[in-house]
Amino acid sequence: MHAMRSNLLTLKVLVDSYSSLYTRNFTKTYNSPSTSMVLLNSFQTAEMPGFYAEGEYDLSGFAVGIVKKESVIDGKNIAAGDVLIGLPSSGVHSNGFSLVRRVLAQSSLSLNDQLPGGSVTLGEALMAPTSIYVKQVLDLISKGGVKGIAHITGGGFTDNIPRVFPKGLGAFIYKDSWEVPTLFKWIQEAGRIEDAEMSRTFNMGIGMVLVMTEEASRRILEEGQHKAYRIGEVVHGEGVSYH
Repeated sequence: MHAMRSNLLTLKVLVDSYSSLYTRNFTKTYNSPSTSMVLLNSFQTAEMPGFYAEGEYDLSGFAVGIVKKESVIDGKNIAAGDVLIGLPSSGVHSNGFSLVRRVLAQSSLSLNDQLPGGSVTLGEALMAPTSIYVKQVLDLISKGGVKGIAHITGGGFTDNIPRVFPKGLGAFIYKDSWEVPTLFKWIQEAGRIEDAEMSRTFNMGIGMVLVMTEEASRRILEEGQHKAYRIGEVVHGEGVSYH
């Protein structure tokens, strides 16, 4: 009963604190079985005086998954010559906002201004809902040939891709294999940020990377069922290099 009252109170806070448009968009985007095949059925808020301004709240949630031991994809079979397939992101997702805020403060633009070179405002581009890859990734796994999966979050390509490799292997990225979204180009130009820092902070337009066999990658790209790019390959060595 206490948990039910807590959830009802939290929902009331959400409705009272955010516009109805935001609440509807959140529910549609993150609580939709068609998006992630999971139900976000509980919420939690935290009171942190001095961090959140009056009337502001932090909304968080989590998901629990189950996988058979024999179906675990742990990267141990990755080898030099395997292919890196990238799935596009919808924007910055949830990473790099400290740097984004710094760049925005230094620029002459506000969140209501048009994104230079884009068709939406800066605020709309920055707050685009994070892509949910559940259905795409499960479908790709079901087709066979997936050896490793790297979610490109904080740390970008530089930190996240090598985590799935066995020792002694690295990534060779084809820099021109996908179109970097306008938002990232603006952030880099407005903030005068080096390529290395951009690649370590942002996803640069690729939110998920799958390590696949050559045969599997060719099949996926030829089928064209999912928007995907061949962004690189696994090589002997360590770390990530860009060419």
